[in-house]
Formats: sequence, C-alpha cells, structure tokens
Amino acid sequence: MSAAAEPLTCVAIIVGAHGVHGAVKVKSFTENPADFSIYGPLLDADGTIILTPKNPRPINNAFTMRSPEIKSREEAMALKGKQLFVPRSAFPELDEEDDFYYTDLVGLDVKSTDGKRIGTVSGVHDFGAGTMLEIQPGKSAENQNSFYHPFTKLAVPKVDLKAKRLVIHIEDPVMGRGPAPEPTPDSSLKGDES
Repeated sequence: MSAAAEPLTCVAIIVGAHGVHGAVKVKSFTENPADFSIYGPLLDADGTIILTPKNPRPINNAFTMRSPEIKSREEAMALKGKQLFVPRSAFPELDEEDDFYYTDLVGLDVKSTDGKRIGTVSGVHDFGAGTMLEIQPGKSAENQNSFYHPFTKLAVPKVDLKAKRLVIHIEDPVMGRGPAPEPTPDSSLKGDES
C-alpha cells in the first residue's frame, strides 16, 4: 500500500525559511513537539514527500532544520504554509484501551447521552482554549452547519473506537446545565395595591 493510499495525519506546518541555505522553520502539532520528525519523510496531503527532517533544532516555538529536498532559501520560502503529514501507520501502537490518537476520532459516529444520533466527527482542533471536536450533523438535522464541542471527560464521557462511535453530553446553551427552569411569578414586580 502506498503512503498516498493510507490515511494521513497532519503533524506539522512549515512557517517559513531559516537562514540563507534552504533550512525551514516548522511548527509541530505533536504532543511531544520534537516527535514530528521521527516518523520518516514528511508528506503533503497527496502523499508526495515534501521534506526529510535532518537534525531539527528548537527555536522559539518551532523547529529549524535542513532537508535534502530543499536546496535554497527561495524553495524554503515557497513552502511557507505547507502542512506536513505522515501515514497513520507510522505511529506506534498504543498499549492502553483508553488511549488513542486524535486522528482516530475523525469519522466516528456521535451520539448524545440520551441516545440521539448527532452526526460524525469531522476534525479535532485546539484553538488555544482546549481541544474541540468538530462535528458534522447528520443528514436529517435541520441545521447542516458543523459545530464545535469541547473534548473533555465531562463533555465526552465515552469513546469507543471498536464500535466507531463516541458519546457527547450536551448542556443547555443558556443555563450551562440541564434544561432551563420554569419561570415563576415574582411578587416584587407587582404594583402596590394598597
């Protein structure tokens, strides 16, 4: 099976050139930032080799490195913004049943805690305030726009990779917990009847 036929996972992005000899500056998306470089050649979304990491060194919040595929600063600059992928099969197998890679969540069916089918996971993102699941609603949903749901133990109490589904807890958007209470009359709002 070729790398292009396998599912690919984005592990980094090229954020610019470094120096004048074709080194690139790369921002890592892996849990241990240096790990982006240990899975072999880094590919584009089509499975074509973009660069083979050579001696990555940390610099600020990124890494700088050379690659035999990039010969000049101009070539490095032309790659700015290019996402870097590896085949899913390059990742080591996980020992624990409750451990998984975020990439394994994409495509899972999503159900609510009351058993309703919500849709499917279309992405996993971290915008700076914690990990979020991007969920694409099912075809029968009135609103077909994808939405984000927090990926915490409380918000996602169950992930079942074998059954290819996860369960989410949906809170009331106004109150932040359960259904909204019924309004009660407030005697302080009545006029003085004396």
